[in-house]
Amino acid sequence: MEAYCMKCKTKREVKDPVAAFNAKGSPVTIGVCPVCGTKLYRMGRTPAHEGLTPPAKPARVAKVEKRAGKLVVVESPAKARTVGRYLGKGYTVRASVGHVRDLLKSQLSVDVENNFAPKYRVPNEKKEVVKELKKLAQKAEEIYLATDPDREGESISWHLMEAAQIEPERAKRVVFHEITESAVREAFSHPRQINMDLVDAQQARRVLDRLVGYSISPILWEKVRGRLSAGRVQSVALRLIVEREREIDAFVPVEYWSIHAELQPEGLKSTFLAKLAKIDDKDPELPNEEAVQPILIDMETAAYVVTKVKRGERRRKPSAPFTTSTLQQEASRKLGYTAKRTMALAQGLYEGQDVGNGGATGLITYMRTDSTNVSVDAQNEARQYIANKYGADFLPPEAPQYKTRSANAQEAHEAIRPTSALREPEQVKGYLEPAMYKLYRLIWQRFVASQMEAAVYDTLQVEVTGRTDGHEYLLRASGSTVKFAGFLVVYEEAKNEDARSEEDEENVRIPAEVLEGQKQELVRLIPEQHFTQPPPRYSEATLVQALEEDGIGRPSTYAPTLSTIQARGYVVREEKRLAPTEIGIQVNDLMMQYFPDIVDLKFTARMEEDLDMIASGQAEWAEVMHEFYHPFSEDLKKAQAEMPVTKSEPEPIGRQCPEDGGELVIRYGRFGKFISCANFPTCRYTEPWLEKIGVRCPKDGGELVARKTRKGRTFYGCENYPECDFTSWKRPLRQPCPKCGGLLVAANKREAQCTNCQETFQLEAIVPETVE
Repeated sequence: MEAYCMKCKTKREVKDPVAAFNAKGSPVTIGVCPVCGTKLYRMGRTPAHEGLTPPAKPARVAKVEKRAGKLVVVESPAKARTVGRYLGKGYTVRASVGHVRDLLKSQLSVDVENNFAPKYRVPNEKKEVVKELKKLAQKAEEIYLATDPDREGESISWHLMEAAQIEPERAKRVVFHEITESAVREAFSHPRQINMDLVDAQQARRVLDRLVGYSISPILWEKVRGRLSAGRVQSVALRLIVEREREIDAFVPVEYWSIHAELQPEGLKSTFLAKLAKIDDKDPELPNEEAVQPILIDMETAAYVVTKVKRGERRRKPSAPFTTSTLQQEASRKLGYTAKRTMALAQGLYEGQDVGNGGATGLITYMRTDSTNVSVDAQNEARQYIANKYGADFLPPEAPQYKTRSANAQEAHEAIRPTSALREPEQVKGYLEPAMYKLYRLIWQRFVASQMEAAVYDTLQVEVTGRTDGHEYLLRASGSTVKFAGFLVVYEEAKNEDARSEEDEENVRIPAEVLEGQKQELVRLIPEQHFTQPPPRYSEATLVQALEEDGIGRPSTYAPTLSTIQARGYVVREEKRLAPTEIGIQVNDLMMQYFPDIVDLKFTARMEEDLDMIASGQAEWAEVMHEFYHPFSEDLKKAQAEMPVTKSEPEPIGRQCPEDGGELVIRYGRFGKFISCANFPTCRYTEPWLEKIGVRCPKDGGELVARKTRKGRTFYGCENYPECDFTSWKRPLRQPCPKCGGLLVAANKREAQCTNCQETFQLEAIVPETVE
């Protein structure tokens, strides 16, 4: 047997060979070189190894990779930049870009038979993100999950941990309500474990919404029309809108009259208006002009004297800082923003903008909240700002405390406020886009005003008695003037457009010199005809307010709910008001009949309370699901069996398809009606559905049609677009201009304007009322 001798540099016969095994248990032969005596070593089994037992292999020692660095995971790249700037070196900040796992879209993904176990998957577009996070997590010494501070944020953290296979004991959860250096550092000094109660509450909401949506929608497709959907919160919102529309349709206006007197106090030049309140100590009955005329004739002869003057003081407190719903309402009223736009802009302000501080800075606190709490530090800073800017008179003795109005406020969040009261809107105006700047200004003004002293008004109430031979008339006037502006120097809340306040209507200017016993000269009587008004359609602002007051939905659901019912074509936005469509009314009626619990306001609010109990650890989410699903499954069976099929065949329009000669028909898509070929899917020809308004185009004589922008706003254009580019935001009228014969459009509720000569006319003179 030969082996290579390292010293002789050649092969030599092995002297004194001994069969053995190396450390790995492989057979070897060991001997010496016969020439130089060097130890020889040869691998391989020989007959001499027969009968020998190799030593046991030592346990394989796993290679321990040394971990270093700190990994922080947030939702968005913008938030990652801001947080990364505050944390500095030693931290790697990555964005998950929203949810990294969700229920499969292709199936129910909820195992009803197995305690409603959800089936999650990582979507294809998120696989690379998860792969990178998993790789970084394996190398990191510490892992921080810094997603948003609500149930959805808690849920995203848990899904991140599961998807990236991070050991629970290594995952540290950090929570901050504002992205400022002090808040971020404070949060990182007090990490905690993921709160599974909050995760379960969010998981329950997701499963609940999936059970409702994926169970009812297929029935609607089968019985009514494709592309319809039902949802737990959206169906209740739709019900509110449909019921309001029916109230309006059923409303019968009732005529009534009011009488005001313009009076001039003796010895004074100024006059004031007083309203008739009593006739012979009884409320006046003024149903029509016939009842009013005799009273007017008698009142003309009366002698008027001031019988009561009451001077007082009224304090008006500022509104609480914003919650999600009040922000959406106020942004709608003051800025005209939709709930969706408001939340997108607020998200940008929360996650951080570059305002000249050397990088992104978080400008407001977390924008999904139903709390009006304000931190002591923020209150102190605001009080310091107010004292320096406006003086001690504008500062209340103690910082105001506001009660949360929401039916069920979620976790202990803060109100929406600027991260620093010292950062005035004008300082950041040059750095923000105009829409974002306006929203920041609104939030800043509301918060600063909320920490200020109440406004004080001087009030004046006057009663005037007019006596004739037969009757005694009591007239009242009340007015107020600002004595001390208080918070009004910064901000005044927009009035609810649907809440008619008599106080607003009757606030009149009364001469301060009015005295009891003073004679009044009647200047004129002002009779006015009125009609009772139907309740107005909901705006986005008033619908959010109604949902919140009834305890339906949560801060995170208001904007998506409003977007969904409009995207499905159930509701359209007309002049900032929400009106149901035919299909919306049809779906609502079927839901009311076959799924009464789903559209019941109290039932939906109770479900929200159950989710709150899960979040606080007082209920098991699977039990809540069982309690809901048993009666719901019975409703499903009943609907499947009894709901009538109202599905109609596509309606032909009487024209042939220009591509294959097939019949053109009306179909319904995600954005409403459109025209397509009856031979779909073989032929995919489509064209938009054009609603003709019976007016000819002033440019080429084509029919004018109503169209909608991507955001749902109605405008009018020529059917021959793009050959003809005529458009108008204002509705064209059939009557031509009396002056030049050009096209008239409705400029506003009272006037029409010619697009050719720009002359304006009273609408009632142009469009006479038609008797139906």
